[in-house]
Amino acid sequence: MATAYRSGWHFIDLATAIPHSGDSLMVTVFGEPVVVTRDDNDDLQAYRCLRRPRGAPQPVRCAIRYGMIFVNLDQRDHRLVETDAPDVQTISATPRSA
Repeated sequence: MATAYRSGWHFIDLATAIPHSGDSLMVTVFGEPVVVTRDDNDDLQAYRCLRRPRGAPQPVRCAIRYGMIFVNLDQRDHRLVETDAPDVQTISATPRSA
């Protein structure tokens, strides 16, 4: 059941929690520590902190939607935004009267 909850995007905090470049926020998501930082270009980066000795932080997908920070710990490709909808065709027709 925990695997089902891990797959997908999870709300972390509001984007205003990390207002300036160089600021960071550390949270725990499903028992795993995740650090979210704002870089010099005002982009957010998220990293999973490994507990192994000499383990480098592993990048995690991170997105901002509607002023909220979301992270995805799953390695599979789950998209936060919808793909482009197919072109909608307009059909002009005269309705029948009963």
